[in-house]
Amino acid sequence: MSLADNIFINMCRDIIDNGTNTMGEAVRPHWPDGESAYTIKKFGVVNRYDLRKEFPALTLRKTAIKLAADEVLWIWSRKSNNINDLKPHIWDEWADEDGSIGKAYGYQMGVKHQYKEGMMDQVDRVLFDLKNNPYSRRIMTNIYVHQDLHEMNLYPCAYSMTFNVTKEPNSEKLVLNAILNQRSNDVLAANNWNVCQYSILLMMIAQASDMIPGELVHVIADAHIYDRHVPLVEELIKRETYPAPKVTLNPDIKNFYDFTPSDITVENYVAGPQIKDIPIAI
Repeated sequence: MSLADNIFINMCRDIIDNGTNTMGEAVRPHWPDGESAYTIKKFGVVNRYDLRKEFPALTLRKTAIKLAADEVLWIWSRKSNNINDLKPHIWDEWADEDGSIGKAYGYQMGVKHQYKEGMMDQVDRVLFDLKNNPYSRRIMTNIYVHQDLHEMNLYPCAYSMTFNVTKEPNSEKLVLNAILNQRSNDVLAANNWNVCQYSILLMMIAQASDMIPGELVHVIADAHIYDRHVPLVEELIKRETYPAPKVTLNPDIKNFYDFTPSDITVENYVAGPQIKDIPIAI
């Protein structure tokens, strides 16, 4: 069993057994057939993944790690808000006729801001601080921009990353850690997808900063399982588990913006069968 499997199973069991059921409440999400999409939810879930121990991919079912990486690079590297620049089709429901999701995600990462050191966008500011002031307690991003929410086709779910550098005894390199803040998380459809993509992001930024990737702390305000997902989750968490896969990056890449999904190597990834046609609430 991977550590990620253990965390996921315990989280799902806690949500189902001890969570709040929104059945009958006035909820926004709905199923494609028009029925309201109710959830069982837990507030304030915090999961920790130490990338020095293993890569946190589920083995209960396989996560498409390279596709997950493509989405995070779409946001952080390509700084795009257009689905035509993205391989997975997870944003299709929220795109307009031109493929845009509005002033969301990559758009916000590409906006330049005035700092004492000059004009930079949020990603460049992170890279600048990790190089020039790694022990700063101000290395963070935030794409939940209230003044632009009315022009976003979907409010950001994973909206903030806070980076923090530590040092291990007898190590020449610093350790890069991060907190991912997420206001809402569809546990079956997106939880491990988000964990894998931001773990890859942490690894890439660490390598570009000549650091060791350390802990990813995932803070979820509303971790929920949709009503139509409960039987699928119950079956999933009873499956056989396997050791975590080995995930590495091309060691020759030193510039964050040079990374592509092809620079990721996934080895020994044994996992259970995929759950097909998961219904997605919109």
